[in-house]
Amino acid sequence: MKNIFAIIFLIMLPVCSFASEKSAWVEATGEAYLGEIETPKEVKDRARMDAQKNALEKAVGVFIKSHTLISNSQVAEDLIYAAVRGQIEKTEILHEGWDTKERSLYRVTIKSLIKPVYPEKGEGLCLKAFLSKTDLKEGEEVRIFYEVSSDCYVYIFSVAADGSVTLLLPNSIHKENFKKADTVNQFPPSGSPIRLTAAFLPGYKKNIADEQIKLIATREQEELLSFGFTEGMLKVYDSRSTGMISDLVKRLNRIDPDKWTETTALYTITR
Repeated sequence: MKNIFAIIFLIMLPVCSFASEKSAWVEATGEAYLGEIETPKEVKDRARMDAQKNALEKAVGVFIKSHTLISNSQVAEDLIYAAVRGQIEKTEILHEGWDTKERSLYRVTIKSLIKPVYPEKGEGLCLKAFLSKTDLKEGEEVRIFYEVSSDCYVYIFSVAADGSVTLLLPNSIHKENFKKADTVNQFPPSGSPIRLTAAFLPGYKKNIADEQIKLIATREQEELLSFGFTEGMLKVYDSRSTGMISDLVKRLNRIDPDKWTETTALYTITR
């Protein structure tokens, strides 16, 4: 069985809000087709709404990439900063009109100033986590303890130094991830055959490794990922699995901000 990477949380770290960021200008194009019962005005409005939606999605990518992480992997960046959303502050129409070849197609290109938005402190879920140790020697065992402010579903990921992501909960043994409010939970749970042990990646030459952990809590059960535990106890996505993380980010961004939260922390392994 593959080594299971150790997971470390900062002691009692509540996460209910995010730091502010600078607004960004982005350009995007939207399209809409003229239907049999629609008016030209309705088609133009739909095209502008499509352009705004595309601008917001593009801005989220800009905000994610503005962060500097220990790991430069896009997989890790997308997962760690999945919470950011956008709010349009100003929009300018660069050009718009009916397609010259397909006359029923209306196209709009806009330039929007978009402000990043995070869940506000005091709203939505709060998540607290702590662990047995914050600095680990290779081979040491740890447990994760966490608590949520409302009944919810919890997903636990680890992000290794190479950008690979391991889904720890749910897994092939512990498929149930519903957690009650104001109850301290632990992972692995008592009696579990799973053990979290500090381990360096195969071929890792340095004496110290800084890695990361992500906890996501949602009020309702969400199909965040395709859970197929046929290959082993835990689901592992390597640093090239950008599609999986991008899909996760898109699904999170469709959930109301007050219905989910997340936290990220660093841990250190030394030889």
